[in-house]
Amino acid sequence: MGEYRTGTAVSADGTVIGYRSLGSGPAVLLVHGGMKAAQHLMDLARVLSDGFTVHVPDRRGRGLSGAHGADFGVRREVEDLQALAAATGATRIFGLSSGALVTLRTALVTPSLDRIALYEPPLSVDGSAPIGWVPRYEREIAAGKLSAALVTSLKGLGTEPVFGRVPRFLLVPFLTVGARLQRAAAEDDVPIPELVPTLGYDMRVIREMADTAPDYAALKAEVLLLDGAKSPAYLHQAVDALSAVLLRSRRVTFPGLGHEGPEDEGDPKSVGAALRDFFADPA
Repeated sequence: MGEYRTGTAVSADGTVIGYRSLGSGPAVLLVHGGMKAAQHLMDLARVLSDGFTVHVPDRRGRGLSGAHGADFGVRREVEDLQALAAATGATRIFGLSSGALVTLRTALVTPSLDRIALYEPPLSVDGSAPIGWVPRYEREIAAGKLSAALVTSLKGLGTEPVFGRVPRFLLVPFLTVGARLQRAAAEDDVPIPELVPTLGYDMRVIREMADTAPDYAALKAEVLLLDGAKSPAYLHQAVDALSAVLLRSRRVTFPGLGHEGPEDEGDPKSVGAALRDFFADPA
């Protein structure tokens, strides 16, 4: 824990949003995706920390941050990022997955954000994002069957091909044991059993932002669109749709990466190199 500092910002509804900070230089925010927390982007933060002050928040409902709240939706997450940008002075933001959706929406209504990078935002285009599995996931969460809900989500989202090939009856006990072993997390890390129920809130964001690609023709910020060649087709479709409407964008596709490319278990060095160039480029 000694490698980073912690700080907080207060969102418009009074919710405290906590974040980790490391490095020095211009401020950058890294926004994690669904069923994840700040801990999953720490290697990426380290890659960037030699040239930037990197702030990695726990999105609401996780770790250092307050609860989602009864009126949770995209608006609340946008307010959270606006509060974080104000507290840290960041004008550069990277978002992964559902965090990229929130980053995209925030940039649309926050003129001070002039440079945003998005890795595979699951922006649904004519129903492209898979959501048919969500009712089963919600039933399993309500019944306290966290490992079953995790399997349902992994198979439903299709971002981890290996889980799609393994039968449920093998995956559920395997992940149950893994979750028990991981409960003893580092001080600020959020254990898997606490992250699984948060995915339902990310799916609300995906549903709320479905078919909004045309909105971003009005976005003034420079945008770096990132995707991994091994990711599911619906994620490439989302990036294609944004490429077609954004006025100021460029795209980088990583040949050997999938949806978790920026995370600690992916290839944060390669993603970090692209981000460093983009965030430092004065053009």
